[in-house]
Amino acid sequence: MTVEGTSPVSSSRGLDTRKLVLHARRNPVVLVGIGVVLLWFALALFAPQLAPLDPLKQNVSDRLQPPGETYRLGTDELGRDILTRVLYGARITIPAGLAVIIIDGILGWLIGAVAGYLGGVWDEIMMRLTELFMAFPTIILAMAITAALGPDIRNAVLALVLVRWPNYARLTRGLILEIKNADFVESTRSLGAKDVYLLFRTLLPNSIAPVIVYGTLDIGNAILLFAGLSFLGLGPEPASPEWGRMISIGIDFFDEWWMWLFPGLAIASLVMAFNFIGDGLRDILDPRMRA
Repeated sequence: MTVEGTSPVSSSRGLDTRKLVLHARRNPVVLVGIGVVLLWFALALFAPQLAPLDPLKQNVSDRLQPPGETYRLGTDELGRDILTRVLYGARITIPAGLAVIIIDGILGWLIGAVAGYLGGVWDEIMMRLTELFMAFPTIILAMAITAALGPDIRNAVLALVLVRWPNYARLTRGLILEIKNADFVESTRSLGAKDVYLLFRTLLPNSIAPVIVYGTLDIGNAILLFAGLSFLGLGPEPASPEWGRMISIGIDFFDEWWMWLFPGLAIASLVMAFNFIGDGLRDILDPRMRA
């Protein structure tokens, strides 16, 4: 006997793309957020074609030049073009932030689902582990891990993954506990569905929407944390055109406002855009908000 199609999960599992598009079109803030994110994705993808100069090329004779015709966004203390470095910085910050959220989302989603479904000793072990990680301030723990592993992009991403996954685990666990005794789950179980089927084909699909919304909102936090590690010298190498590192250098030359302003605006615009999208997704996917 098969249990395919025997529960109402199919109606709640799938996301109606047409309805999502329709609701998104009615929310201009979401469209603005999507537009800004797509713009940054395009700028990062085509940075080698759009950037006027090499991001690492030094021209000391033109150091600390303000924005003008030759250097649209000015130059830094070594004569490197700020516009070029901002464009290339998107190729570092955006993939790093997305990598953190994707890995954290999958890892926390699975751990939280298993803990919530199995309960008992497994739940206790996994939740005590998450509480151990959450007992420390996120940025402090990330700094400690990165310092121990050594300043590097991969180590910074790994540190953020290790400190952020408990949020997704706790969220998913709560969702699983809420729906695992629902009528449609009980009816699927009564038809002979095994635990693996119930977990991966029924419970997990019904918990994915809130995790996606939370992940979209959390991308901004991941980008800020990654930039924060870079600001403290725990991210990419010093010469790298990473936004947080550029701000850190710009602070030492505060009067040359263009050195810290433009990378700061890049971070702010991207974080706000992802927050706009996350808020819109929450409104779209929450039936109570659509009523």
